Amino acid sequence: MARRQRLRRFVLAVMGAIALHLYLVGPSLAQAVESQTIVVDGRPLFQVASAGELTAQERANPIQRELEELAATNYPKLVTIELRDQVPVILVNDDYLMSITQADAQLNRAQNPEAQAEILTETLQTAFDRAQAERQQGFLLRSAIYTVVALLLALVGHWLIGRLWQHTLRPLMAAATFSHEEDELQATGSNLLLGLTRFLARVALWLGTALYITNLFPLTRRLTYLLTTGLSEGLLARNLNLGERNYSVLDLLVLFAVLLAVVIVSSAATNVLRSRILEISGINRGSQEAVAILVKYTLVFLGAVVVLQIWGIDLSSLALIASALGVGIGLGLQNIAKDFVSGLIMVFERPIQVGDFLDFGEFLGTVERIGARSTEIRTLDHISIIVPNSRFLEQEVINWSHRNPVSRIRLPVGTAYGSDPEKVRYALLEACEQNSQILRSPSPQVFFTGFGDNALKFELLVWISQPNRQIIIKSDLYFAIEAAFRKHNIEVPFPQRDVHIRTGSLPIELSSELPNLFDPSERSTGD
Repeated sequence: MARRQRLRRFVLAVMGAIALHLYLVGPSLAQAVESQTIVVDGRPLFQVASAGELTAQERANPIQRELEELAATNYPKLVTIELRDQVPVILVNDDYLMSITQADAQLNRAQNPEAQAEILTETLQTAFDRAQAERQQGFLLRSAIYTVVALLLALVGHWLIGRLWQHTLRPLMAAATFSHEEDELQATGSNLLLGLTRFLARVALWLGTALYITNLFPLTRRLTYLLTTGLSEGLLARNLNLGERNYSVLDLLVLFAVLLAVVIVSSAATNVLRSRILEISGINRGSQEAVAILVKYTLVFLGAVVVLQIWGIDLSSLALIASALGVGIGLGLQNIAKDFVSGLIMVFERPIQVGDFLDFGEFLGTVERIGARSTEIRTLDHISIIVPNSRFLEQEVINWSHRNPVSRIRLPVGTAYGSDPEKVRYALLEACEQNSQILRSPSPQVFFTGFGDNALKFELLVWISQPNRQIIIKSDLYFAIEAAFRKHNIEVPFPQRDVHIRTGSLPIELSSELPNLFDPSERSTGD
């Protein structure tokens, strides 16, 4: 119970964060001030603004090149400040580096250019001292040791994430979504979420380890900074136009996560409806499953529409995507569309329902699940067969449980010639009385169907209410019939053949030419 409460609190917290993102997402209210970041060995130090006719990029490029060259050298650096025409100037070993403007001070939230110059002096001096220390042999050796330790810890964390997700989060998710144990291995939304979060957790672990290792060395830190900056700009840049608003890749990823949460919540609500309401309503299992499927699809559809509207996506703007999807369905997804429509027909018309016992081709089994595209049949050998929905509407299917599960099975029986037919009838009916799975009304019947080559042919017809046990019932009946035949001295026939031997004179007369075939002299003369 405590675990379930903690999981529900976690889910509520995640949903609250998503709702806050939904509320705050939108175009920025103000344009950012043009600026450029100065970086030394992959560490951002400060920002420069545009000044006069020079853009921020034009000011930053020479400063960046100068700092990179200074950081790569091993001699000491001294950073000082000098006033030139009432403008603070930063010097490195008495060489000019940059001037500090009022725009630079405002950009870096300093009171005035002089205060910004003081801050930059300390920042640059610390950066130079650190760069010189990081290029020493002892620092590189310690960083290599830290790298090995970090990789070992990452491997342990990778294994622990798999154990935690498999043995802790999966049972908690099953309990929170009211999933049945036999459905755990199905590709449900909760399993998809668990697999996705496990994958993301492991990716985050290895990315964090890679970032930690690359930040240990100056060269790799620079490359990592460039890569992360490019990725963040790509993910956060609102370059995707849907309707009247622009979205970033991160916005679409969050939207996908919210839609997945809608599917999971709909599945959980459907499981609650199925297990807490429909099971006690008294309707059969097939009707319960049909109602649950309709409710689930309705909740998913309504939830998706509401989320898209809250997100600000005009559904009319998706007309082009829908038309392209229609073309795709017409060209390459015909079978999938046919199976999906067939599944809807099966849900509404219900020729086949969950729990029905089918004779489908060479398979006998019970319908366990009717999905959007396929149906799962569990055979008598407990083997799951996944059948596309369209096949049930395109070919003949024997449904032993359709509308009324009561059905009749036939058992052909043969007895030897000379057996008393009435005695055979009595023995067969006596065998039926010993089986409690045979219905007494309608009562069993015995028909004398004809004379065979080797036997008198009879047929026993019995009624049963459990079609999925017909093979077991037939086997039990045959055991009982054999015992009844032995009790009443009724013989079971076996194939009989009459062999006719033609009579003739003995000894057998041979042809007069036969000795010549074995005479060597005759053979040579003939040659």
